[in-house]
Amino acid sequence: MLYLGRGFVKCWIGIAHLLGSVVRGVGHGARDLDPAHRRDGAGLTLIGLAVVVAAAIWWELPGAVGNAVRTVVAGSVGMLGWAVPLMLLFIALRTLRHPDRNGPAGRQVIGWTAIGLGVLGLVHIANGIPRPGNPDDGTLQEAGGAIGYVVSSLLSDLLTQYVAAPLLVLLSIFGALVVTGTPIYAIPLRVRAAADVLLGRTELPADAPSVSAAADETVRLTRKERRAKAILDDDADPTVKPYDSPVLEGREISKRGRKKAAAEEDPYDVDGEAGAGAPPAYGAVAAAMKPSSAAQAEPAPEPPPHTPIPQRVEQLSLSGDITYTLPDGQILKPGSVHKARTKASDAVVDRLTEVFDQFGIDAQVTGYTRGPTVTRYEVELGSAVKVEKVTALSKNIAYAVASADVRILSPIPGKSAIGIEIPNTDKEIVSLGDVIRSATARNDHHPMIAGLGKDVEGGFVVANMAKMPHLLVAGATGSGKSSFVNSLITSVLMRSTPDEVRMVLVDPKRVELNNYEGIPHLITPIITSAKKAAEALQWVVREMDMRYDDLAAFGFRHVDDFNKAVRGGKVKPPPGSERVLTPYPYLLVIVDELADLMMVAPRDVEDSIVRITQLARAAGIHLVLATQRPSVDVVTGLIKANVPSRLAFATSSLADSRVILDQPGAEKLVGQGDGLFLPMGASKPMRIQGSWVTENEIRAVVEHCKEQLQPTYREDVAAVAGPSKDLDDEIGDDLDLVVQAAELIVSTQFGSTSMLQRKLRVGFAKAGRLMDILESRGVVGPSEGSKARDVLVKPDDLEDFVATLRGE
Repeated sequence: MLYLGRGFVKCWIGIAHLLGSVVRGVGHGARDLDPAHRRDGAGLTLIGLAVVVAAAIWWELPGAVGNAVRTVVAGSVGMLGWAVPLMLLFIALRTLRHPDRNGPAGRQVIGWTAIGLGVLGLVHIANGIPRPGNPDDGTLQEAGGAIGYVVSSLLSDLLTQYVAAPLLVLLSIFGALVVTGTPIYAIPLRVRAAADVLLGRTELPADAPSVSAAADETVRLTRKERRAKAILDDDADPTVKPYDSPVLEGREISKRGRKKAAAEEDPYDVDGEAGAGAPPAYGAVAAAMKPSSAAQAEPAPEPPPHTPIPQRVEQLSLSGDITYTLPDGQILKPGSVHKARTKASDAVVDRLTEVFDQFGIDAQVTGYTRGPTVTRYEVELGSAVKVEKVTALSKNIAYAVASADVRILSPIPGKSAIGIEIPNTDKEIVSLGDVIRSATARNDHHPMIAGLGKDVEGGFVVANMAKMPHLLVAGATGSGKSSFVNSLITSVLMRSTPDEVRMVLVDPKRVELNNYEGIPHLITPIITSAKKAAEALQWVVREMDMRYDDLAAFGFRHVDDFNKAVRGGKVKPPPGSERVLTPYPYLLVIVDELADLMMVAPRDVEDSIVRITQLARAAGIHLVLATQRPSVDVVTGLIKANVPSRLAFATSSLADSRVILDQPGAEKLVGQGDGLFLPMGASKPMRIQGSWVTENEIRAVVEHCKEQLQPTYREDVAAVAGPSKDLDDEIGDDLDLVVQAAELIVSTQFGSTSMLQRKLRVGFAKAGRLMDILESRGVVGPSEGSKARDVLVKPDDLEDFVATLRGE
């Protein structure tokens, strides 16, 4: 008997294992079914159930099934049993046609349950609260049924029916708000939006404030007046803030908003699309990242709503009878919708996990944050596991994910986790319009705010150029450097008037910045000659010295304080002076190619840049230096020491990355706007995807600015850029000889005094004087002993140099 019992137990366990594996296989297959098919199956099931209930309740279906359905429905919900088929049909059609409006299943269950309990309880109270076993009160089927009885009798016995009824009304209202996903504070906005639709007005987003209210506020107080009011406050000192960063911190607010939205909506669509309110990161449990864990489909993505930027109408100080308005924010088009989670990213998680398992490393991928270009996967290590074990697998990880551009952060700043950044196979376009219209940019009214792009968490990156205070940009051809320069200039044009920001644009390539020719923000025509650019930088130095003279004379430490006092009428010129004090605008100098300037006049350019970057911050003068060749002879040690903010796009070598960032990383970027931004005071660079602005958008913004006002150029800048006044006195009658010497040296690209003696048949003294003249004009470099001098002028620029030398 004992053996017989053991055999029976083993047979029973074997059968149980067999049945369990079959059931698990069926369940796994259902989870792998396409989510759209699962949604259709649920909707059709509800329709079938509605048909059965309608046949039993409405047409009194005969038979055991009909009687059972009538008994269950009527006994549960009472006299509202006739509405059950309609409710099931409504939920089915909503599931089939508008799944984007349902939200998570848990929210729908809670909402409909609250509505049902509240309504059934009210119906039962309205019919006298009949109780089972008391025929004088009527039956439960003639009131709210068993559910209505339980809810109403419990509250009525505890609080009386006069208190229970209002509580049940509140419960029903709460259920309706949960089902529709409407918080209480948004009810007036939804009512206003519905009224606009009924009256034929433009439909507003659900969370958009009143446009008329914003317009009225704009009329009452313009942005410039608000800023002037703020800076006239003697207690506020915006120029002295400890640990101040040029990057505007708005991501924490957006994170809290995304976490709130995550509580209401499923962050992941198995089809690869996430809703507009989905958070950039998801669950901390690795198992939650698998596609099989998703329970339902998400709504189709829509661009995030942006309320219109209020138009600012102001009177310009530089032209008293002209009104200047900023460009409309809708000129810049929206970009791609952010996807918080996709199938491709989940597949990478599986590959990373497989690599760790293969090499026996106790590490787990706990989550990821998906940016426009790259996704950062967070890896947490087990106890007593070295970080070097993961970082040493960089090539194996690159092989597993089929990407050569893998970058490992150990650790992620602010987290006890290793970050593995892998490019996305489906990239997103970051539009400058979305960055400018973001809450981070609109909450700060400074005219020097620039939209940089998005970080790897999908948050907008916005920086104040006045706090950089200078920026060095580098990247190889096609890396996105020119796109960033266009975004920077367009940001300034979108947010500032010519009396707030003036610009000096240097474009040695002649084709990058010609779209901005004629804008009123320019202080001089766009400079295309490298020699004139070096002289314009010298003018900037003199402008800086003049501003510092005023700051010292009137006792101010920053140009913002001086402007505040001038606007408030607290500063007056000395008695007897005819000068009229006006606020100094910010001066933004953008050099699109620093290497060309350093080849023509390296000593003069370096001296001017170093002096400006050392001193010009308090004078309101800021430099943006861009180059595609970040070598040590272009970005010298003095320039690097005085330009604290860096932006590196994809570089061609590790050496270039070390020059621009003082650390590796830029050589692993994927290009097309993918960059590393190292703001002043930061120890680690942040990875961003630069914002994109199209040629049509640039032309629209420029045309709007040019229609408002014509540029007013400074004559002293043109005077500096012209030929030297003491040219004839220094050269004398040897002009033709100097021209011959220049043509000889430039055409042969060989600067030697002995060569001039032989070719021009002059003595050593005359040849040495000719060489000194050419050195002063930037044709050759300084003497280096017996070696030939460096020739700084290319043969293509010889004609322009000769014309300048002759004063033409």
